[in-house]
Amino acid sequence: MSGVVTVGVDGSVHSLDAVAWAAREAEYRDATLRVVHVLRQPATVAFDPVLARTATDRLREEATRLVDDAAARARSIAPDIDISALVLPGEPLTVLEAQSLSSQLVVVGSRGLGGFRSLLLGSTAVGLAAHGRCPVLVVREQTEPSGPILLGVDGSPAGAAAVRFAMEEAAAQGARVVALHAWTSWNAPMSPPQDPDEPYSNRPGSLAAAEERLLTEALAGTSDRYPDVEVEHRTVRGPTRPALIEASRSARLTVVGSRGRGGFSGLLLGSVSQAVLHHASSPVAVVRG
Repeated sequence: MSGVVTVGVDGSVHSLDAVAWAAREAEYRDATLRVVHVLRQPATVAFDPVLARTATDRLREEATRLVDDAAARARSIAPDIDISALVLPGEPLTVLEAQSLSSQLVVVGSRGLGGFRSLLLGSTAVGLAAHGRCPVLVVREQTEPSGPILLGVDGSPAGAAAVRFAMEEAAAQGARVVALHAWTSWNAPMSPPQDPDEPYSNRPGSLAAAEERLLTEALAGTSDRYPDVEVEHRTVRGPTRPALIEASRSARLTVVGSRGRGGFSGLLLGSVSQAVLHHASSPVAVVRG
């Protein structure tokens, strides 16, 4: 692989965790790491007569130190990767979305310096997961480094991209994959009737069998393309959101598509993806189809 992995930094603990993860991602992918800090313009510019420079100058110097420190942290983790450090003016979401156009992956922390402590996820992370033009990985401080990669499978076209992403991550990290498909009688598509005289009837167990086939079909061909990756097929009868959130407790990474098969076409981010982003115990990658 080659390309660019972009990480957004703001000096928070969460963004430093994101730098560490992004450095390893760049190493896996043989990619350049792009460290980006977004410099917001101050509402008022105060002149400092002693140091004879504007508040904006001081902020830019601090921002430069911040990206240099982040780059040094990344280099300590992956010394052989190429690293570029940028300080860009604007709003974080707008700037990082623009950076995603030329990135394989964008990595951010779950919350930044400006977030309220009670929030589970910052607005930049949520917005970028919805609007980013490449996969977006949101890093939390809690992770299980020896755990599997948890893949949420729903059989949607967008979900196929999530399958590829999870398998590539597992191959690079030497991890196994738990492919989880959760279903209920409400979110599973109705199978054609098995008895023409009873159009609303199906044999007991037929719905469960159909959902197991969906999981198998969604993963078709992955064993040939990724022969060294062990994949566990896990079909769960129950709501998708709690099933994924519970399974994320033992995962090193949770991977979901941006929207599932039941979502409205106009939505940028589905309800399952949003719930996993806010409540999963592991880092979460949201992959667009």
